[in-house]
Amino acid sequence: MNVEFEQISFENKRKSSEELSVIAREIRRDIIKMLVTAGSGHSGGPLGSSDIFTTLYFNGNMDFDIHNPFYEHRDRFVLSAGHMCPVLYATLANAGMFPKAELATLRKYNTRLQGHPGRDMGLPGIETSSGSLGQGISIAVGMAMSDKLLDKTEKKVYCLTGDGELQEGSIWEAAMSAYHFKLDNFCWIIDNNDCQIDGRLKDVMDVYPIDEKCRAFGFDTVVCDGHNFEELQAAFDVFLNNQKNKTGRPTAIIAKTFMGHGVSFMEDSYKWHGMPPNETQAIQALEEL
Repeated sequence: MNVEFEQISFENKRKSSEELSVIAREIRRDIIKMLVTAGSGHSGGPLGSSDIFTTLYFNGNMDFDIHNPFYEHRDRFVLSAGHMCPVLYATLANAGMFPKAELATLRKYNTRLQGHPGRDMGLPGIETSSGSLGQGISIAVGMAMSDKLLDKTEKKVYCLTGDGELQEGSIWEAAMSAYHFKLDNFCWIIDNNDCQIDGRLKDVMDVYPIDEKCRAFGFDTVVCDGHNFEELQAAFDVFLNNQKNKTGRPTAIIAKTFMGHGVSFMEDSYKWHGMPPNETQAIQALEEL
């Protein structure tokens, strides 16, 4: 299957929901193209979280420079659920961090776009290697501690985990540290699609109620529709206000999403957690998107 990746125009400023929807749809299309070309990789989580990434990167919530990706005063994002990297790669490419044609190299030998983000690959926008579930958030909390307590900067750190990832004990150790050290510069995004590779959360290891747990661990907690751009932005605004006003409280955004969102035969099905589409399925998915 021959695929082409078309570059969109990038502006990191507040947009309408309609404008964000166009970007999110392009990111989803890129995810499908990447996965069918690679013949391996994760479909469900990346498609389901595309609206979160669109709002974070394209709506003025992060300070970054596509022409100087590693400049000192940038905000940072850590994808703790590293297997979801197709959505991060597609987002960074659409933002202009690297040529979109490179998306076709996902999971190829010696590519910068490995099956989990690799800091050693030198890909702009990748702040750390991740993929061992439960560890990325600890790295992100460490970054936030360094920025706030040592360097005393105004930089922000965002981290996204899956909801199945909350079954890892190290998640909650990191959460305790974020509260204890008053990291109002740290935003924890939880992709709550109620799916993991073996089934529904309650059937594997029940982690609910997630919102009450986050509040008990000291986070200013917002639950939102992860496919509603206005609700997502309102949630990020809570974090931005906490950081600006130095409240001493980290923020948790619990974004309710559907795995495989936007593609009818993938939507809300945990079976698509780690499976790519074949060529016939990819054609249908691209038509629907």
